[in-house]
Amino acid sequence: MEWQGWYTVGILALTLAAMVRGVAGPDLIMMAGLFALAAVGVLTPTETFLGFANEALWAVGVLFIVSAGLRETGALEPVVQRMFGRVRSARLALVRITPPLAFLSAFLNNAPIVAMMTPSVIDWSRRAGLPASKFLIPISYSTILGSTTTLIGTSVNLTAAGLLLGAGMEPMGFFELLPIGLSVAVVGMAYLILVAPRLLPDRKHAAEALGESRREYITAMRVEPNCPLVGQSIDEAGLRHLEGLFLIEIDRDGRVITPVSPDHPIEAGDVLVFAGVVSTIVELNRIRGLVPATEEETPAATGARRMIEAVVSRSSPLVNRTLREANFRTVYDAAVVAVHRNGVRVQGKIGEIEIHTGDTLLLQTSPGFIGAHRNSPDFYLVSEIDRDGEPRYEKAGIAVAIMVAMVAVAGLGILPISIAAPLAVGAMLGTRCINGNTVRQAVDISVLVVIGAGLGIALAMDKTGAARAIANVLVGGVGEMGPMATLVVIYVVTVLLAETLHHAAAVAIMFPIAVAAANAVDADPRGFLMAITVGANLAFANPITYQTHLIVYGPGGYRFADFVRVGLPLDVICGVVTLLVVPRVWPF
Repeated sequence: MEWQGWYTVGILALTLAAMVRGVAGPDLIMMAGLFALAAVGVLTPTETFLGFANEALWAVGVLFIVSAGLRETGALEPVVQRMFGRVRSARLALVRITPPLAFLSAFLNNAPIVAMMTPSVIDWSRRAGLPASKFLIPISYSTILGSTTTLIGTSVNLTAAGLLLGAGMEPMGFFELLPIGLSVAVVGMAYLILVAPRLLPDRKHAAEALGESRREYITAMRVEPNCPLVGQSIDEAGLRHLEGLFLIEIDRDGRVITPVSPDHPIEAGDVLVFAGVVSTIVELNRIRGLVPATEEETPAATGARRMIEAVVSRSSPLVNRTLREANFRTVYDAAVVAVHRNGVRVQGKIGEIEIHTGDTLLLQTSPGFIGAHRNSPDFYLVSEIDRDGEPRYEKAGIAVAIMVAMVAVAGLGILPISIAAPLAVGAMLGTRCINGNTVRQAVDISVLVVIGAGLGIALAMDKTGAARAIANVLVGGVGEMGPMATLVVIYVVTVLLAETLHHAAAVAIMFPIAVAAANAVDADPRGFLMAITVGANLAFANPITYQTHLIVYGPGGYRFADFVRVGLPLDVICGVVTLLVVPRVWPF
């Protein structure tokens, strides 16, 4: 292997290390790796950007919009409502919920499905007297299981399809993954229904915890006419940096002012609402003319408060910054009431809390917050507690018909999905199921960047011989045992990468290695490629590497160990099923 190969291996190693350490988002790291290869001539300018011209990448972006059309019209809500009934057993509820979700995720991006389902499951579980934590991990897992059955089920499948085209191989059929996907889905859902309920925790989600412990850290103080703070700004009054307390709103004659700016003046009769630890309220009581408000005066009692729950995404600019550093109030026109992480509320001054991926923020917002940020890449889930925006139900039937037509046209081979999906978006725009703003906000650019950069890095690995060198190392110890032993090693490495990196990045990195490994043992590489495609999807133990896990992480009150305890056995089960099915469908 010449220097270009060693250089590519070194860049790949640095890229993997940076993603594992969370130095930046996977999209930024992959782009940095791609341009590092281009900078020394390993990739030509044309080759550097070739991945971004791949039809699979554009299909992923357009399918985000199709999913948004179904969400905006409320097309899936009748299905959701039929899932829920008067079930009092967690297992019976999972029987009703998981199969329909798996079916839907075969044809729709699973992230919007989980984002739509999460608030509904929380509301239903509260009415049924069952903990939402028994259901939110299973809905994330079931959508992943279902997404392995079709070409368009997940961006990982489409990334693999793009790699196949780029390598000059026969294109991936719309239902080519069905034999593996269906087998894995059946066995996996049996595990979720029969075993997982015993492993899942019994915890309340962030909004429930806030409601039940409201008196612990929400308090309201009325400003009397004789209070020395009257006429002063919030900053001048020293109410911006109270230890353990955070001013979230002012109720002035029934009008709620939120977020509260530092220079906002205090008037007699104002009700100041603070979030924090109740023990620090003693400091407020020492201020003359500042007295506890009655229940009738508290905005929480009148229903004036608009409470929003938002889960921080992996690509959010908030990650690894404090709320004050991120200038949260100004950027989002909202105030953070509390931050929940790993199932518990993060203590300390709100403005000084460093935000992590998957944190659940409970917000006080202006009325337009949901409309402005529902599809923002900064958050995986934005939902209003107690009420939500009204979908365009009159367009639901049209949206479903368009989606069914798209799937039929692609499934029958009349048009490739890269053409059928844009036509579906055009039909949704023409029939007003969605508008231009929804189209622009629906696409997760970070996913497309990961795919495009990953395709370029995969090309460099194949071009320089780096993929063959890595494959020889992996196969060296088991190659003499035959193709099956080699396939096991390749699959395990793929799952490990998917558990630590972005799933689409894992399949892009492993693709040239799998091809080289198959060639080294004189096996047909197609079965190897289908195995790594499924393996890159079926990684359940790390909540940080997949967006559906992050959507349910905070609202379910989960901890990292919960995903390991429930997901690791499922990793093993799915791996065994996949390795049994692949050689029978794609003989070596």
